[in-house]
Amino acid sequence: MAEETLDPQQLGVPEDAIKRLQEMRPGQSTSLFTSDLSVNEFLLVREAGFRPLGLVFGSSIYHVGIQVGRWSSNQELDKLTSAMYHARELAMERMQSEAEVLGADGIVGVRLDVEFKEFGNDIAEFIAVGTAVKADDTTINWQSGGRPFTSDLSGQDFWTLLQSGYAPLGMVMGTCVYHIAHQGMLKSMGNFGQNTEIPVFTEALYDARELAMSRMQAEAEALHAEGIVGVKLLALPHQWGGHTTEFFSIGTAVHPLRDNHIIAKPQMVLPLTDF
Repeated sequence: MAEETLDPQQLGVPEDAIKRLQEMRPGQSTSLFTSDLSVNEFLLVREAGFRPLGLVFGSSIYHVGIQVGRWSSNQELDKLTSAMYHARELAMERMQSEAEVLGADGIVGVRLDVEFKEFGNDIAEFIAVGTAVKADDTTINWQSGGRPFTSDLSGQDFWTLLQSGYAPLGMVMGTCVYHIAHQGMLKSMGNFGQNTEIPVFTEALYDARELAMSRMQAEAEALHAEGIVGVKLLALPHQWGGHTTEFFSIGTAVHPLRDNHIIAKPQMVLPLTDF
């Protein structure tokens, strides 16, 4: 990317960050790299044929709105769901913009965090952090949709994935903020001291997880992925009280690099720490 074409406001990246990243581009006199990969992860990423370029970062300070609903029934709080989606996407896009400034093919070891701030009501910071990498093999287009791929796989998992003939397309996610209905006093008293399932709670958690999973799968289908690896399905209470929870699913969409790839057979490994 040419330096003169970069617009900090358009990218959503501070001007100082663009200047720092431009100085770290390959071929520059000060082109050292930074990374949050561990030593083992760094060495395996290099062994896989990728070179770390720098730690990249995306942030969005977001005001999460208020939604009023019927608290006596199970329901998705779509306004809150939309906010959690949009803020994470902003952070991810800015992280990718930083990687593009570095001329990267992808970002590995991505972490997505949310932290509600004390300096304002319902204000949260959404952060995406990872290590931008450049492939040694320039005969393959490693990018996805014209932008650096993203992956939350560890360096070890990234190496194993590539050794098996697969490559990451991008991180995919699905979210659902769900209100779980309050039980009436009579119903609660009726269950007192008994072993019994509470269908209204079971259905709510099932429904919310299903919505999050189906949205993540829809993102992977849009990338034409073969599958999603390393999926995590989280229940995040945030600050909305015991009856409102965000169900968040995230993973890395992958595709085969070639049709005739061979998957190596697993081998037994004995860690030296056990002796």
